[in-house]
Amino acid sequence: MDRYAVCSNPEVRHDFLLLFDVTDGNPNGDPDAGNLPRVDPETMEGLITDVCIKRKVRNYVALTRGDREGSGYEIYVNEKGIALNTLHKQAYENKNTPPAPGDDGRQFESTGKKQDIEVVNAVRARMCRRFYDVRMFGAVMTTGVNAGQVRGPVQMTFARSVSPIVPMDVTITRVAITDPKDMEVKSEDGKEAQGGKRTEIGRKPMVPYALYVARGFFSAPFARSTGVSRADLELFWEALEKMWDLDRSASRGYMACRGLYVFSHRSEVGSAPAHVLFDRLEARLREGTQAPRAFGDYVVYLNDRDLPEGVTLTRLVGDA
Repeated sequence: MDRYAVCSNPEVRHDFLLLFDVTDGNPNGDPDAGNLPRVDPETMEGLITDVCIKRKVRNYVALTRGDREGSGYEIYVNEKGIALNTLHKQAYENKNTPPAPGDDGRQFESTGKKQDIEVVNAVRARMCRRFYDVRMFGAVMTTGVNAGQVRGPVQMTFARSVSPIVPMDVTITRVAITDPKDMEVKSEDGKEAQGGKRTEIGRKPMVPYALYVARGFFSAPFARSTGVSRADLELFWEALEKMWDLDRSASRGYMACRGLYVFSHRSEVGSAPAHVLFDRLEARLREGTQAPRAFGDYVVYLNDRDLPEGVTLTRLVGDA
């Protein structure tokens, strides 16, 4: 049976749990705190923004689908991408947009933010067809060239660590000197002398280990308005599972997906509150563990007994 058979139906509601961890890395630095890993200052639990997680999804889709123009899998919020108003203008001109019934392919003229609502709706639909992240996550496209607003069907919370973390700021050195003047030492008579700077000091923020839990939601009504397909939803689950191996960097350390659990409802409005389903997950330190340094230091259990009527659980990653 297709592992995505139930959880990739875009016509019903889905709630999901994502577990991932980091070892000796900085998963999401805070620029207001010297780029140290983000923390809740009252509990010292680690935080990772939803924007950070969505960025990894976008990068995975761009890498695996080639980001070809007109494919329907281009990325709107792209690193080092084209100016957004240029993309809006292309939608007005019907460039690089997958065709769709009901769209006669007419070209429109942008008159700025004050635009005819029927034109904006047509351009908005073209943006949804062209860009995967607009269909899934939504976008505010009411800039100089008005392409409307989209409320995406996929929403996520900040990820929060199961245990408090201790952010570290490790001192590092390098032998490559930035400024050639630092390599020279002048004597009192102005002549060049031996010596000079041989190394430079730097900092590397990191956390020794942390296990994070993020919660997410998929809305069928919003998916219908943006045109999300079964293939789109399958790709999203695939990205959450595999994007970590395509996102390696020296600063992020070792990150891995440890669990991906999807609660699928029978209808688009759902059969149970999300918090009731999420409360079935229990993650705690093993007895006697003081400072966790590996996933095995935790006990993770997801209660799948007596699920509410109309709810199906799919375990895409993890056997908790």
